[in-house]
Amino acid sequence: MHFSAPRDAAVIDIGSNSVRLVVYRLEGRAIWTVFNEKVLAGLGRDLGDNGKLSPDGVLQTLSALKRFRAVLEAVAPAETFVVATAAARDASDGPAFVARVKAETGLTVRVLSGEEEARYAALGVLAGAPQATGVVGDLGGASLELIRLESTGPGLGVTLPLGPFSLGLSDGFDGDRVRRLCAQRLGPVTSAFKADSFHAVGGAWRNLALLHMRLSGYPLHVVHQYEISAGEALDAARLVAHQSRASLERIEGMSKKRSETLPYAALVLESLIESLDLKRIEISAFGVREGLLFEAMAPRIRGQDPLIEGCASLGARQGVTDDLGPALQAWMGPAFATLPPQFEGRDPVLLAAACSLADLGARLHPDHRADLVFEQVLRAPIAGQSHAERAFLATAIYARHSTAFNPPELDVLERLLSSARLKRARALGAAIRLGCDLSGRSAPLLAKSRLSLDKTHLTLSAEPGYADLLLGEQTSKRAGVAAQLLGLKFKIAPI
Repeated sequence: MHFSAPRDAAVIDIGSNSVRLVVYRLEGRAIWTVFNEKVLAGLGRDLGDNGKLSPDGVLQTLSALKRFRAVLEAVAPAETFVVATAAARDASDGPAFVARVKAETGLTVRVLSGEEEARYAALGVLAGAPQATGVVGDLGGASLELIRLESTGPGLGVTLPLGPFSLGLSDGFDGDRVRRLCAQRLGPVTSAFKADSFHAVGGAWRNLALLHMRLSGYPLHVVHQYEISAGEALDAARLVAHQSRASLERIEGMSKKRSETLPYAALVLESLIESLDLKRIEISAFGVREGLLFEAMAPRIRGQDPLIEGCASLGARQGVTDDLGPALQAWMGPAFATLPPQFEGRDPVLLAAACSLADLGARLHPDHRADLVFEQVLRAPIAGQSHAERAFLATAIYARHSTAFNPPELDVLERLLSSARLKRARALGAAIRLGCDLSGRSAPLLAKSRLSLDKTHLTLSAEPGYADLLLGEQTSKRAGVAAQLLGLKFKIAPI
């Protein structure tokens, strides 16, 4: 497989609550975070009181930006984006702040309009979940951006003063008042944004999701594409809204500053669920920053599948044979396409992703390889996959390296996968193992054999002159395992 040359890009995001520098390694469609630093400066903390930026927030932001500039000078990314959102946009002294940043740091800040911020949030969601449709909501410190996400891409977008700083954070939390303000400010746009699916962007909602995971005993603490039913989200939001700040601060992993804003985020989500008739909430770890990167990609790159490209990139780092993944996909794809689908049209994508990971762990000790690659695939920061798909791929890669099925977190697999999906993943991994061992990881040699499935048999065959390829105890053993997991018998037959 041919990869785009890796390049680094950086985004400085000056928000109402936080200022952040993220450096990314871009490998085609695959986006990897290689450096991430955040300062909760509270730039927009005083917006609701006097319409101006917080003096302390300005000083903290400038201090952070000076450090970020020094980091960027050393890293020298190919491209750097510096953007500011609601605080710099809405504050009366926003222009003076931007000028001061330029004078003291040399950084030129692009202040995004509300519509631009909404659009980039939607593009970020698409960068992480290309099949997403519904409504995107990006909650920052001062504002909430809502934008429709159609099958054709981002649509109508608005910005609303529904961030904690705009809901009276400095006056202390008053749930009834926050609910009234949410109803008033959402009312004029409610009819335009009704949807079944809501894609939640922003740190406060990510923290709310992590809290829900802990409360529900959810076994996989990966926030990206974590799904919550509207009913469960309502219960979690109402629970958070009734907690004291002290009790929220005692939650493991909850920062003091984040616990201050979480009840506001919870009530905004409650209002959205009720007013927009939402059915499900999906958390996106991607947002405006990734949206900027996504827009800058060439159309050909944007059209690639992030799961396949991410797995190919991950597999290539530890790989031995560059063309093994595509060769396995071509060898196995037609046979597995005859099986009943398990993921409603996603099966070919998952097969391609699994084949791209065939060499993952090749350089590790064989006694530990299966366990190590299982954990890596289950939690790898690769976009474009549901949690069930994560579990499926981790199972397949474990089975690719081990006939005995005793993965480290079987309880996670059994919660996220049906028995049929679990068995299919094991069969997929066993077939990948068969292809690798049959050919010695040689793509040209693998192409001399055929794998086929019918109602009763898994059949291996070879081109004339290559019959000896199919001989050997190990080939029969590997084929027998794959056949058994598919509920079939194994046979060798000429082409």
